[in-house]
Amino acid sequence: MSAVILATGDLAMDREAYDDCFAGSADVLRQADIVFGQLETSFAERGTRLPQARHAVLARPDGARAVGAAGFDILSFAGNHCLDWGNEAMFETVANLEAAGVRVVGVGANIAEARKPVRFTLPDGTTVAFLAYSSILPHAYWADERRPGCAPMRAFTHYEQIEHDQPGTPPRIHSYPHREDLAAMEADIRAAKAESDVVLVSHHWGIHFVRATIADYQRDVARATIAAGADAILGGHAHILKGCELIQGKPVFYSLCNFATDLRMDPVHAASKSFNEIRVLAEEWEPDFDSLYNFPKAARLSMVARLEIADGRIVRAGFLPLHIGSDAVPRFPARGDENYAAVVDYMTAVTEEAGLNARYRAGDDMVELDLAA
Repeated sequence: MSAVILATGDLAMDREAYDDCFAGSADVLRQADIVFGQLETSFAERGTRLPQARHAVLARPDGARAVGAAGFDILSFAGNHCLDWGNEAMFETVANLEAAGVRVVGVGANIAEARKPVRFTLPDGTTVAFLAYSSILPHAYWADERRPGCAPMRAFTHYEQIEHDQPGTPPRIHSYPHREDLAAMEADIRAAKAESDVVLVSHHWGIHFVRATIADYQRDVARATIAAGADAILGGHAHILKGCELIQGKPVFYSLCNFATDLRMDPVHAASKSFNEIRVLAEEWEPDFDSLYNFPKAARLSMVARLEIADGRIVRAGFLPLHIGSDAVPRFPARGDENYAAVVDYMTAVTEEAGLNARYRAGDDMVELDLAA
């Protein structure tokens, strides 16, 4: 019998009763063999906000217990919020999660720790290794030999002026991966694959809020990740869904959108220059001061990746459609529900717009990807 691994989008709870965030999903999560997610906040009592942190919430330590109780087994903390509240809060968050039975990957006291895989053994003896990296990096959030932080997969951006005689015209945007980070990631994956049957790699990456678009560096990193031996890629950060791709028959989920992510809004923030500069990236984004979920309209459509593993390999892959309402609680709509269809239709559209090769087939237990592609 195959085992089931579920992977969710971003978690950033910000409410009085954290358990309420999982009221529509915990029953499904607890049935899986392993549940993975991406952490976007800190569960700590102490911390000093770093000046380069943008949106930063210091969640209470009991958030770690709520995540564990909801069914999560492992979280990536490799992302642009891992050090929002400094080293002390990062370490306290990791300790609180581990005390709640949730393992953490992608961060550490130094780069060697941040690059270590986390391993699980499934009921049939299959071993699964998780690795996590971030390309979204406020200054000094990445670990080095003597500094805590996350495992980096940095990227560079080049702006090419198209019409040299036309000042101010929009440029072409090119991006490409940091060579040393890419080589280190490839070495990590090869080492993990040598000791594990299945290797799953989380990438916190991409262009947030912009429909469909996959950055050049993401495509390069995805191919390098699979070529090095990874069996699937779990993408986060964009806060909207992006398309999927099959590389050598291995599934790449470019963005799993959000999961349990609270985001309040007030008139001052809604009128701010910083918010409105980001707001224009999305197709439709209207603040709602009574809502706990102030993301673009497209972010109400989300998903949980679902992998079936047997005999040391992924035998089926796909996703469970999600809908997130103004209460910021993710819920699984039934097949035949309009929200279920909306997720499938959106994924089909953005996958084609990005020129990706995945195709989707709605089944009884998930929307399945054709691994033969």
